[in-house]
Amino acid sequence: MKILVLGHKGMLGSDLMLRLAAAHDVTGIDIGDFDITAGDDCARVIAECSPEVVINAAAYTNVDGCEADRERCFDVNAGGVKNIALACRGRGIRIVHFSTDYIFDGRKETPYVEADPPAPLNVYGASKLEGERFLEAFSDHWLLIRTAWLYGRNGKNFVKTILEKSSAVKTIDVVDDQIGAPTYSWDLAAAIQLLIEGGQEGIYHLTNRGHCSWYEFACKILMYAGKTDVTVRPIRSQGLARSAVRPAWSVLSSRKFSEETGKTMRFWQIALQDYLTPVGLPQIEAGGERGSFTRIKSI
Repeated sequence: MKILVLGHKGMLGSDLMLRLAAAHDVTGIDIGDFDITAGDDCARVIAECSPEVVINAAAYTNVDGCEADRERCFDVNAGGVKNIALACRGRGIRIVHFSTDYIFDGRKETPYVEADPPAPLNVYGASKLEGERFLEAFSDHWLLIRTAWLYGRNGKNFVKTILEKSSAVKTIDVVDDQIGAPTYSWDLAAAIQLLIEGGQEGIYHLTNRGHCSWYEFACKILMYAGKTDVTVRPIRSQGLARSAVRPAWSVLSSRKFSEETGKTMRFWQIALQDYLTPVGLPQIEAGGERGSFTRIKSI
């Protein structure tokens, strides 16, 4: 299968390149090499590659920055999607695009499913929701993946931030009133590959299994890293000076993915250990299967 990955140097894009290259003809192009906000440039890139699948892993992801730069945020996260969709329309090209838990308001008390009504609280979430609507309106064939709390080898992420802070200070304040599912980009890339190769279209929620607060996540990071001399202090969201409001509950249900593929994502704790292990850190908790999935037992 001939696949074009837009944003191939980013956290998820780079993992997708590695995952897919073993079985497919994969080409990557990054934001610096084309202008996603220019329709003509998107059309040029797609025409030159002539792919069967276009994966759009390019986005404006600075959540607080979006509040101050709404126009740029919407140009990339919504207008860019429209440009890609129009460039692919009528050519039999399937588009794989990514969205976020931030399209929801966090007031639900059970995991969000694909059919739940969106109600974004911030500019970033609103821009991603408009991108979803453009994808559906202008694409012939599309696969939309909503995910959350992503971390990986490339780019900035929460795990790296906590580890960097732990080298500089002995006390770290982390919010304990926002709940979500930490998701390893390597695992997410494996799930996306399954859906692409299975020919699935439509909306899917994909995260590692289980959920926690940012505070609990930080505690696990430091425990697995052996940073026993660092204290994590739980605080409320109001204690942080942030421009964008975050949803209190960001847990997404991956049931649809499990039912259709027979696979379940790993628990986030096991995935986090795998992320940390290659840098020489020990595995603390046993009992998880290796690889990005577990065999499906019950959903």
